[in-house]
Amino acid sequence: MSAPRTLRIAMNGVTGRMGHRQHLVRSVLALREQGGLDLGDGTRLWPEPVLVGRSEARLKELAGRYGLDRWTTCLDTVLSDPAVDVYFDAQATSAREPALRKAIDAGKHVYCEKPVACDWGGAADLADRAAAAGVKNGVVQDKLFLPGIRKLKRLLDGGFFGRVLSVRGEFGYWVFEGDWQPPQRPSWNYRDADAGITSDMFPHWEYVLRELFGPVRSIQAHVATHIPHRWDESGKPYRAAADDAAYAIMELEGGIVAQLNSSWAVRVHRDELLEFQVDGTEGSAVAGLRHCRAQHRSVTPKPVWDPDAPADDTSRFRAQWQEVPDNEAFGNAFKAQWELFLRHVALDEPWPYDLRAGARGVRLATLARTSAREGRRVAWSDL
Repeated sequence: MSAPRTLRIAMNGVTGRMGHRQHLVRSVLALREQGGLDLGDGTRLWPEPVLVGRSEARLKELAGRYGLDRWTTCLDTVLSDPAVDVYFDAQATSAREPALRKAIDAGKHVYCEKPVACDWGGAADLADRAAAAGVKNGVVQDKLFLPGIRKLKRLLDGGFFGRVLSVRGEFGYWVFEGDWQPPQRPSWNYRDADAGITSDMFPHWEYVLRELFGPVRSIQAHVATHIPHRWDESGKPYRAAADDAAYAIMELEGGIVAQLNSSWAVRVHRDELLEFQVDGTEGSAVAGLRHCRAQHRSVTPKPVWDPDAPADDTSRFRAQWQEVPDNEAFGNAFKAQWELFLRHVALDEPWPYDLRAGARGVRLATLARTSAREGRRVAWSDL
């Protein structure tokens, strides 16, 4: 076996929750724990993270905790280092666009969280810059790698649904206001008007719908700030500027109707925090983060509207859905995409989740906000 091939990755934003847990620990460090990434030719790719952030104390603590010897608070320094191959960004969105622009101009391959920019123009510009610079680039699209969504894709590929009619998605949970219980999301998510749930989640919905059912062709949306007053990490009250809920009806290419509710002001009464129900002429399925349950037309019950029937008489409906088996071992969704991106960098293997795909996600969020603001249905071509 040949010596490992080292790939140095500048990781910016790893002191945040997502950057730390999912990208650093459960992806890059997990690859190191397994001895690197097997490239299939006897070579193992060894990811070498360089931690980047604003807080020297937090970076030093993380580096010490995980046995890493490289960290810096100076982005320009790490981008000017020819030994650094890849720049990864999990910062707040407002800081991401200028940092990615610097990394692309420095000739680094770039990989980042979504949304890639605060607006459509900035996102499109990043994609154009990366193409002109000839650097490999990618955007996190983790929902496609979740076990439940992969099982749903298996049903679609097998023709289980017949003609797909509609998709209904429910996402969200109650984020505590911060007055009597600590909130699960940082206060900057609510202080910045551009950092609301529309900007955060609609980039996800764009790629999930496109990859599974077809591209969005129009959208009618309503955006709301249901909880206008919150308390920050120090217990001080502030007025929320960002939206915490968004409700949308979209028409996809081919006529499929998608309805998606996204909310940080909803209490969960479903099996998982994210669920999609897909209905087709031949069958239906409900997919979440982990599970997927299906019902074929041959075993569909025959409900009759009867409000006088005992409540427990309706429980049989859930029992008539069949669990879709795993049939394979599912790993961490973020790690799975990291592996594909690193193979793309090292071996030039195919990679569809680039900055252009990320820009499409920003485009859908922009269209949703336009629809909500103007109170009308907006076509994809309107932007």
